[in-house]
Amino acid sequence: MLGVPEIRFVKLSPAALTALVEGDLAAASAAAGIALSQFLMDEQWLWEIRLEDIERDPASADWIARAAVADGVVVGHGGFHGPPDAEGVVEVAYSVDPRHRRKGYAKAMLRALLERADADPAVTAVRASIRPDNVGSRATIAGFGFKKIGEQWDPEDGLEDVYLRPVAR
Repeated sequence: MLGVPEIRFVKLSPAALTALVEGDLAAASAAAGIALSQFLMDEQWLWEIRLEDIERDPASADWIARAAVADGVVVGHGGFHGPPDAEGVVEVAYSVDPRHRRKGYAKAMLRALLERADADPAVTAVRASIRPDNVGSRATIAGFGFKKIGEQWDPEDGLEDVYLRPVAR
């Protein structure tokens, strides 16, 4: 896409995630092989969840917990909530460091994640769940083929609109 920066994802190993949870940015960065950011450190609650996910299902590590890097700088994180479910659906997740917002990184992350999903034969569709008042996230998915299929109640976020996009092969 024209004007969208290139993003590469760096997998965060259990060692890197543990260091982030423990508040050791230097150790997390060493384990990841790239200088991680305070923004990732501040997402401790998420890394605790991802460590539990990996403990339950080691294969989930290939789908979750990645630092998003643009021009050698960590600008956020992205991945999926886990591997494809029984129907082949993965749910996309991404967040941009507030210091790097409004520069096209969310769309770049989404594009890279959709490319990953589209390339995997086990994936049939990509899901996104977004609060109705999250104008930025709704704008991010616009133009990527997502269609609203319903609503759900999330205990953390409240009401969310649910969108689905079939893979493009």
